[in-house]
Amino acid sequence: MTQRGRATRPTGPTGRPRRAAGQRGADRVGRGGDRVGRGGDLAARRARLREVIEPVVTDAGYDLEDLSVSRAGRRHVVRVIVDADGGINLDAVADVSRAVSAALDAAEEAGGDIVAGEYQLEVSSPGVDRPLTLPRHWRRNAGRLVKVTVRGGPEGGDRQLTGRVVDADDERVVLETDAGRAEWSYADLGPGRVQVEFNRLDEIGGADEFDEAGDDADLDDDDVEDEER
Repeated sequence: MTQRGRATRPTGPTGRPRRAAGQRGADRVGRGGDRVGRGGDLAARRARLREVIEPVVTDAGYDLEDLSVSRAGRRHVVRVIVDADGGINLDAVADVSRAVSAALDAAEEAGGDIVAGEYQLEVSSPGVDRPLTLPRHWRRNAGRLVKVTVRGGPEGGDRQLTGRVVDADDERVVLETDAGRAEWSYADLGPGRVQVEFNRLDEIGGADEFDEAGDDADLDDDDVEDEER
């Protein structure tokens, strides 16, 4: 189930809008009112963002699975995907979002703009379409049906395999297939893809997301461009 939350903007003592803890929105403008043009170096910004964000996520007890920066019109969108053993619920996603936003504020105060111009922060957990590329991805999907490419089959070519994840550790994964149970090292497997089983949709769900940008946060896909991963 996709879950989405929105922060509010309370009014401060002066009557001007005051950003709630962790809030990023269309009113967020970089130091000096800078705006990044279409030729901005998003890859470099992503690297600076990771330096700030990854320690915060790790200290909170989660893994930073992905970080991307994209541009939608005049606004940048910073998307952070976090996960943990046992998954991560909406309350935890909201806590991480506030902690990340506070860290970005502190970094800007200490060393200038991390993302110049208007930007919006989105924190979410991985969706079912996230490829399984690391041992922890396989471990966290124990019991689910997965499709994967097995490299270098008996006849020397790759082959597609569908099986249920029985067990996984740092070295190998055990799959239950129509042909029986077998194990493979990760070096022998391509990225796995969880297969949606309609009788298990309530278990699989989608990405929990906490969007701190306000009511104007939803962006059409056509408006988002230049994404760097």
